[in-house]
This record gives sequence, structure tokens and C-alpha cells, in this order.
Amino acid sequence: MLKTLLEMRGYQLRAVDRDLGSVDDFYFDDRLWKIRYLVVDTGNWLPGRNVLIAQEALERSDGEDEVFPVKLTSAEIEDSPGIESDLPFSLQKEKELRLFFKWREYWDEDVFIQPAGFTPMSVPGGEATELSLKDGMKSSAKLNGNPHLRSANEIQGYYIRALDGEIGHVDDFIVEDTTWAIRYLVVDTHNWLPGKKVLISYKWVNSIDWNKQTVEVAMTRETIEGSPEYDPNKPINREYEVRMYDFYGKPHDWE
Repeated sequence: MLKTLLEMRGYQLRAVDRDLGSVDDFYFDDRLWKIRYLVVDTGNWLPGRNVLIAQEALERSDGEDEVFPVKLTSAEIEDSPGIESDLPFSLQKEKELRLFFKWREYWDEDVFIQPAGFTPMSVPGGEATELSLKDGMKSSAKLNGNPHLRSANEIQGYYIRALDGEIGHVDDFIVEDTTWAIRYLVVDTHNWLPGKKVLISYKWVNSIDWNKQTVEVAMTRETIEGSPEYDPNKPINREYEVRMYDFYGKPHDWE
């Protein structure tokens, strides 16, 4: 099922024995476009400390009660290694956290293929390359942190740069609630009247410039303006996706 991060921000985190606080942010991997952690504001329970919960610790929720159940006790979370919430946080601390909860070290197992031309760190693009995250984490260790973890809160508001100029900004993200993979960026074009909200697949993003806070796509402003409107009050169905992909002239990912 597809859900937006905006609608899930504020959900309660529920341990086996009590409610722990509310979700304040989501950290995602900028190479796989996958949510890695929920950032939980624990309020008065653990004052001054945010808690990171890996997505694999979550139990399935239908979302109707706006709660994320986790397979952990409040004591386990309280005793877990503290980790700073500013990014990039220490790679050693991330390893300690995952070891404590027995969460797998994802950089040892995942394999990703970068689309040709996609440059998450705004460096010159190239051919599609298959890499292991473990290799990437080796270089990250030199920086004493994982620079590929990004805050969804931060990127909401980044401007969309088309081939002929800026048009709108990132308003939200749409994710699969089972895999926690980001499927679409919601773009709000109201900066350019009359404006509307449209969707762009993460696969159509050419690069993200973290310094200039822009997301670059190989489309014109006219193309984005003319794409099928996205209504956040309606669920995304296959009919809408077909219409959107056909408009952009993109192959259907599900076929």
C-alpha cells in the first residue's frame, strides 16, 4: 500500500508495553531511496533524546489508528546506545545501535544499481553501475559517518529544477508501507500559477544538489505542468499510474 510521509509523521510509536512518543522524521538512503530509520520524539519519557527505530523493527500496521507497533520493550529502547540525531551521525554509533537490537548491517547485504546519469552527491554522471553498500560504507568510515542517510524533513522544500528552470518544490514522499521504498516525490507547482501537485518517480531524478537544495530532472517545466494532477485526498491506483507514466513516456515499472 502506498502512503505519504506527511500523513505518517506524528504517528505514535508503540512498544510492547507502552507508547513511546511520536514520529518526527524519516531518514532514507539517498542511493536506494529507501527509508532506514524513523526518528521518534520521546517527549518527557526520555527528555532531550530522540530515538532511532530501524524500519525492520516495525510490525505491520493498517494505519487507521495512526500507530507504529514495534517488537521492542520500552526498557530495551531506554537501554539502547544513544545516537545523535544530526546527520551524518557516527558510523560506529550506528553499528552499535544495530548490534544492540540485532538489526542486520544493511551495508553488507544490499546491492543497488544507480540509473545512468543519476548523481546523488551531485558529481558527474556515468553509466549504470552495480555496487555494494558495503563498499560505500568503507569510504564513509573515513568520514566517521554515513553521508548517504538523508532527512526527509530537510528535503521537503527543495526546489525542482527542470531543464529550463525551477518549477515548484518537493512537498512530500510516497512510500510502499511494506518495503519502505520511496516510490514518488510529490511536487507542488503552486509557485508557478495556477499550480497543482504532481508526482515524479525517484527514477526520473537526475541528481540532487545538497548545497543548492535542488532536485534536478530531465524534463521541461511545461511537461511537469501538464502532467496528471495528483490529489492527496485520493489513493493512487494503477489507472492513475498508467496515465502518468504514459504522459511522461516512461516504461511501466510493474511490467
